[in-house]
Amino acid sequence: MDPTQPARIGRIPSASLVGRPNVGKSSLLNVIARRRISIVEETAGVTRDRISTLIRLPGDTPEDSKLFELVDTGGLGLTDSDQLEPQIEEQIRFALDASDLLLFVVDVRDGLTSHDQDIAKLLRKLGARVLLVANKADTQNLEGAAVDFASLGFGDPLCVSAKQKSGIHDLLDRVAEILPEHDENAPEPVMKLAVVGRRNAGKSTLINTLARQERVIVSEVPGTTRDSVDVRFELDGTPFVAIDTAGIRKKSRVKGSIEYYGQRRSERSIRRADVVILMMDATDEISQTEKRIAMLIRDAFKPCIIGLNKFDLAGKRVVQDFDDFVAAELTGLSFAPISALSALTGSNVKRTIRLGLELHEQAGRRVSTPVLNEAIKEAVERQQPPRKRGRTPKIYYGTQVGVRPPTMVLFVSEPRSFTRSYLRYLENWFRKRLGFGEIPVRIMVRKSGGGNFED
Repeated sequence: MDPTQPARIGRIPSASLVGRPNVGKSSLLNVIARRRISIVEETAGVTRDRISTLIRLPGDTPEDSKLFELVDTGGLGLTDSDQLEPQIEEQIRFALDASDLLLFVVDVRDGLTSHDQDIAKLLRKLGARVLLVANKADTQNLEGAAVDFASLGFGDPLCVSAKQKSGIHDLLDRVAEILPEHDENAPEPVMKLAVVGRRNAGKSTLINTLARQERVIVSEVPGTTRDSVDVRFELDGTPFVAIDTAGIRKKSRVKGSIEYYGQRRSERSIRRADVVILMMDATDEISQTEKRIAMLIRDAFKPCIIGLNKFDLAGKRVVQDFDDFVAAELTGLSFAPISALSALTGSNVKRTIRLGLELHEQAGRRVSTPVLNEAIKEAVERQQPPRKRGRTPKIYYGTQVGVRPPTMVLFVSEPRSFTRSYLRYLENWFRKRLGFGEIPVRIMVRKSGGGNFED
């Protein structure tokens, strides 16, 4: 992949929230999106990367709806605890250059500051369309104090309160008036791909390679990524969404609320993804953390690729070593394919994404009831369910009731008699027999009054 060329995707207008630290940009994004996307803390500088989400504003008719990308940015002029100020400023500059509208957020409670004035000068130089938003206007008195911000040169501010959720409707009306129409032909992403793993495994580097730009901050500082960041990219004309996540580590080593919420968002990203890449650093020792992440993936029944990053630096035996490790230690993901890649150089990255697409398609596969019941018969003939109280429980018939994950319901005589080990045996058999070789299969058992296998 060529990292020098930005990915081209169907045109969707964007609006970026900009301003100094702690004026409530992340809170506004969460209120507008109606879900918690950005981490919100009193600590300045929580947001480092560009956090974005798609917002669809309803119109009088479906054709009148407005689709746009809302982007949260780090605070301009931030002093960062990990000395990442240049990288954070670069991410903000990317947002400024790419946006159709800048939502300049100020804090009514703090009043007009010299910092606000410096940011206003920068925005005027850019010549961008700016909408001034006075946040934290929680009372009428505070709304009256917002008039001071008109001196910034962007007209009278729109007063809002992310805390009280007031003024948001008027803000969105103004955004809809200003933003250009989105491209109705812009294709929807075919797959969401979450990239998870330990800290410093190369997750953000892979995201930037896919986006073909510095979309997220890459640093040797552990824990650089805090939020989960959705990034749209295109491969061979097909649009995808990649989700960069905070590095996961042992719960006992999680320090502070920022890291805690970052890890919770990483876990949520696994659940909302279609396919997960579990990134491992081939040059580093394998830890118990991968086992915990693997169980999170397995419990969510998500197709998974084990991404062996930096394989080109790790020597000849590394792939075989990881094959052995997966078989012995990641038993819950023993079916998951391993893809050796280099996130930095782009080697095998396309192949990995195509493999993810294959797994996504595999997870959407349906089998007919007769084919499933034939597989059940064969499985039972090869290995009977374990006897309980001198009786062998029976499987009367089964049917597939869902996809992604493939979900099979088995109607049986005694549901409690079917042990986890036997259900794992059935799952492995279904993978082998029904074309689900590299993905998890969910099996549920239900009480039945009897009967034979049904067509």
